[in-house]
Order: sequence, then structure tokens, then C-alpha cells
Amino acid sequence: MNRRRADAGIGLLIAAVLLVGGALSWRAYQQQRAFDQMGSMMGTSMGTVHGTNPLWYVLGTLLVAAVVGGIYLTVRDDLSVAASAQPLNESSSAASEEVDGSPQSDVQPDGALNPEEQPQTRVLDLLPDDERRVLEPVLSSPGITQIELRDRSDFSKSKVSQTVSALEKRGLLYRERQGRTYRVYPSEDLQQNQAQ
Repeated sequence: MNRRRADAGIGLLIAAVLLVGGALSWRAYQQQRAFDQMGSMMGTSMGTVHGTNPLWYVLGTLLVAAVVGGIYLTVRDDLSVAASAQPLNESSSAASEEVDGSPQSDVQPDGALNPEEQPQTRVLDLLPDDERRVLEPVLSSPGITQIELRDRSDFSKSKVSQTVSALEKRGLLYRERQGRTYRVYPSEDLQQNQAQ
């Protein structure tokens, strides 16, 4: 499930919770009004008979919507990382063959990737698409400038900057200032994994 579908699904769920909660609150409000009118006609208070206060329905609805939204927001990034892991496509599996045509040991018989043999590919497979589009050129051309990254990834200047910052926080790359831009390099760990 991709992030947009998950966002839309949770949005619909929260809207449904708010709609049902609003209907229950309105029903309780109407019931309370009817009992109050009956009590005023009889000259007595019927407050103990009329049922749940509509305010409790409103508060309960808001609480349920906040809990659902909060839980989703805490697991949202984990869902996008898990959803972005995709199987190898034909071009990358063809590139994993040796010159003599025999398959290397990094591809298992069922076509799955052996992560111990190619950790770089595993890292790229686990990243969301936008981060992968920025990290791949850095791996193929260490020292690339952010301006060149913008051209290769087809992202805006701010999107490249935000993505590079996120990858830098994860320790996958680092930047060195050069004039008005930065040169971007893969981290030492990622370079070592690439060399293996």
C-alpha cells in the first residue's frame, strides 16, 4: 500500500468516525431537548431520565479520531519504508550476471536478493522513491553538487535540500560546502558496502 492510499484510507476512516460521532451527538442532543420540553410541560425536571449528555459523544468522537490519527502518524514512516521495498526488476537482475553469463551468488534461485552479498542494493530498496532518486546519483558520482542532483533527480531545489538533509541525518551521506552549494558524498559505511 503506498503512502497516498494509506493517507486517503485513514482520512476516510477519521471522516467516518466524525460523521458517526456527529450523528450520535445530534441524536443525544435531540433526545435531551425532548426530555427537557416534557419536563417543563409537567413542571418537573427529567434530567436524570434523558440519557447520556451529548457532550460526552462529542468528546468521545474527538478522542477516537485523535487516537486513530495519532497512531497512524507514528507508524506512517514505517509503512512507507516497508512499501517502498520492491523486487528486483529485469534490468537490475540482468546486471547481476557475470561476463560469462553465469549468475552471481547474490541472487538466490527464487530471484530474491541476498542482502549479505549486495548491501548497497538492499539499502536502496528500503528507501522511499524520492530518497532513492537522490542517493543513486551520489553513489555513482561521489562529490556531485546539489545543483547536479537537482537536475538528475528532477526535483526542486528545496526538495533536493530536504532529502539530502534527511539522508544525512540517517548517516547515508555527508555534505561539504563549496562556494554557494554543497558537494555530496556517500558515507564511509555505504562506500565500504559498495566496495564489497
